[in-house]
Amino acid sequence: MATLRELKGRIGSVASSEKITGAMKMISSAKMHKAESALKQLRPFRDQIETVIANLLSSDATFSSPLMVARQVQKMALVVWGSDDGLCGAYNVNVFKLLLSHLAECRKQLGDEAVITIVPVGAKIAKAALKLKLPGVEVKLPPEGIDSKSGDTAVRDFTWNLRDSFLNGEFDKVDMLYMSFKSVSRQNAEFSQLLPVTEEAFAADGNASELRPYIFEPSPERIFTTILPMYLLAVVQDVFTENRASEQAARVMAMQSANDNAKKLREQLNLEFNKLRQQAITTELLDILGGQVK
Repeated sequence: MATLRELKGRIGSVASSEKITGAMKMISSAKMHKAESALKQLRPFRDQIETVIANLLSSDATFSSPLMVARQVQKMALVVWGSDDGLCGAYNVNVFKLLLSHLAECRKQLGDEAVITIVPVGAKIAKAALKLKLPGVEVKLPPEGIDSKSGDTAVRDFTWNLRDSFLNGEFDKVDMLYMSFKSVSRQNAEFSQLLPVTEEAFAADGNASELRPYIFEPSPERIFTTILPMYLLAVVQDVFTENRASEQAARVMAMQSANDNAKKLREQLNLEFNKLRQQAITTELLDILGGQVK
């Protein structure tokens, strides 16, 4: 049985852990709200680009872009986002399970001859991906400086790197896998195709119903070829921000769970401490009474 001193030490340690997890939860919550705010600022820009492209595609002009050319898929890239830091619960484990599921689905669609290249963004998911030993599956680490916390310049360079890899034939298709932020308690897995760009992408979210007559200047074709790379950049920037918000939301929930567990453990230890102290007091009283009787 533990002594009073030992129990007191345990209670102090648990109380310290409770304070630490509470502080970490507050920090993660602040980071999550920052990422959520950035996400809200990005959405109007992306929505406007999609609306403009939808209007362009609905006009009488014909458009062509190498970014929209669909080829037989022999080489595919799957960009998957995770975290660089731990203490975010089962976030990276869930992403990895989704990756395995999506790889199996891609293999069914593409056949055994296709080569699938995983591009992991985030140290944790990269470490897990490098351990995969699947036939026809390769892992290509992103360029140096690209991680889950990358800023605007790094995200732009990463986007152009994916674009150039598609244009020069290194990849016939580029897919993305990430956790979409819905709320602090809910993040959904999202699979989407980045390249080649499809016309269906611009009919989503009501863009097709918002079409209005426009006068295009200088020309629809020139606007289209200029704005399409901007669309790619907006999509990738959106995914990076979604991933940051989802990671911090998962960390908030993990710290909340750890804080609750620490609180319950502290209450149990306090109860055990009080019982043991009461038992010690009772024993001392009995000893005193026994001495008086003698």
